[in-house]
Amino acid sequence: MMRILYFAWLRQKTGIAEETVSPPETVRDVAGLIAWLAVQSPGHADAFAQARQVRAAVNQEFARPGDPVAPGDEVAFFPPVTGG
Repeated sequence: MMRILYFAWLRQKTGIAEETVSPPETVRDVAGLIAWLAVQSPGHADAFAQARQVRAAVNQEFARPGDPVAPGDEVAFFPPVTGG
């Protein structure tokens, strides 16, 4: 099981703030998780339609698409952070 958190417009598009999922064993990295989540519902598809605009954190550490994910991880998805 993985805990998935959605922030900002990703939460709006998926319609949920968080969920617990059990992706197949073939999902081994952030990019694979995004691809798998994108086919779970129309809201998920909309949220991840422009995956390059989505940032991720695995266990509260910024993560790149090729970074690994595993059962027990907490994965957060959010838009790019802007500063001011």
